[in-house]
Order: sequence, then structure tokens, then C-alpha cells
Amino acid sequence: MPAEETNAKKTKASTPSLFADKVQGREEEVLQLLKEKDYLDVLTPLQQELVKMQLWVRENNLKIMAIFEGRDAAGKGSTIKRFMEYLNPRFARIVALDKPTDKERTQWYFQRYIAHLPSGGEMAFYDRSWYNRPGVERVMGFCTEPQVEDFFRDQPAFEKMLVDSGIHLNKFWFSVKRQSQEKRFDSRQTDPLKVWKLSPVDQEAQDKWDEYSKARDDMLRRTNTPEAPWTVIRSDNKKNARINAIRFFLSQFPYTGKDESLLNYDRSLVQTVEEEIGRE
Repeated sequence: MPAEETNAKKTKASTPSLFADKVQGREEEVLQLLKEKDYLDVLTPLQQELVKMQLWVRENNLKIMAIFEGRDAAGKGSTIKRFMEYLNPRFARIVALDKPTDKERTQWYFQRYIAHLPSGGEMAFYDRSWYNRPGVERVMGFCTEPQVEDFFRDQPAFEKMLVDSGIHLNKFWFSVKRQSQEKRFDSRQTDPLKVWKLSPVDQEAQDKWDEYSKARDDMLRRTNTPEAPWTVIRSDNKKNARINAIRFFLSQFPYTGKDESLLNYDRSLVQTVEEEIGRE
């Protein structure tokens, strides 16, 4: 047998052994990397579709707005990050307002959000919105019940005016189970890169789970209008939630170059208000 052939066989035979040696003790890490690659193989083409959509929005001077709501640690912020990752930040932005100032507390409740509405050719992603009032503010006692009722009186007309003005409004409610929320809160306490996400309000969220459920049901029932309906995203698995939220969002628009084959969202994860109300 020629020496070259013998050496080639030896090299081929030793390759699995070399691979096994490198992987030994790191099996979990390698498996996680493979899963991440599978996830990115699905996510990246969707982000390319978002770039196509943004170009279409710019060319047609459209106004796109999406509201992301849900319990604390439901995955809203991480989903918005994937929406925004490759978009041109000059024409797409995240709106994540801090608690109102003393001056803003004297204003009409919706007023401070109006300054951040999209203009022609822009996309705005709201990481929480005016729905703080019937949600967090109501449960935590930061507002009165008459103020909540004022909100429910004004909200339908306000959102109808937005839609009538030409704003394309999407409202997402991210639904997470109690066990998933608790696990994510624990992660925030121990991960130095996530500790900033843990607020005093978050600390009380688990203790007030039932109160939040009651407020959620009331809010979704009373604010799910024909002009601005809610879309519920099941988010116990964050990666699946991100992918299906993007798929649903893209499916709403007839942008140029749209690849419909990428946009078949999972209807067990993208649901209606009726399917969400009463869920623990």
C-alpha cells in the first residue's frame, strides 16, 4: 500500500478521536451552540424580511407602530431587540419611557406618549405603553380606580384616532406562566448582566400574580377593539415567541419582495384575546 494512502487513512481514523477529545466535558456547551445555530438559521431570514419591510415603509412614507405588553419578564424587551437588530436606527426606534415626571403627572394621561408616535417612513416599537395604567399602575396602587375608568373611556377613541391618522398599529400581549416568570426573576438576581432588569415592582409581581391576572383579563376584554385588536404571544419559550411575533408582524404587510414561505406562524403560540382571558 502506498505511503500516502496509509497516512490518509491514519488521519481519517484519528479525526473522530480528536473531535471527541475536544468535546469531552463540553457536551452541554456544544449542544447549546448547535441549538443556537438552528435558532439563528430561522431568525436571520426573518430579520432580512424586516429590512425589506423597512425599505418599503420608507419608500411609501408609512407609519408603523407596535406595542409590546405583558407581565414582567414575559420577553417583551428581548423580542423588540430582535426586531430592531438590523433595522436602520434613523427610521426605527424603541420607545421605553421612565416613570412620569412631576410635570407629566399633571398632563392628560396619553399626552407624553404622543411625542414618540411615528412620522412618515418611521417604525416605533413601544416597550410598554399607555397600558401601564390598567396594568402595573392599577395593581400596584399607583393610580385610582376613577383614573383607570377614565383610561378605559378614552382609550378606544384615542387609538381609533391613531389608526384613522394612518398609523398601522399592532398590539402584542406576551403571555408567560408563573413558573417561567419565577425562573426568569431568579436569573436576574444571579446574572450580573441582567441584574439591572430587576426592579422593586418586579419583586412584588409574583406575590400579586392573581391581581395581575384579574387586571389583565379586564384590560384585554375592554381594549380589544376592531380598530386596534390584541395579538397574544405565548412566551414560555422566548426564542419561539420572538420568531412567531416577527412572523405574525410581517404577515400583516404587503411589502416589496415578501417571502410568504417564511411567515407561517404557529397558531398555538399566536392566539386571540378570548384564548388568553382566564389563563393562569
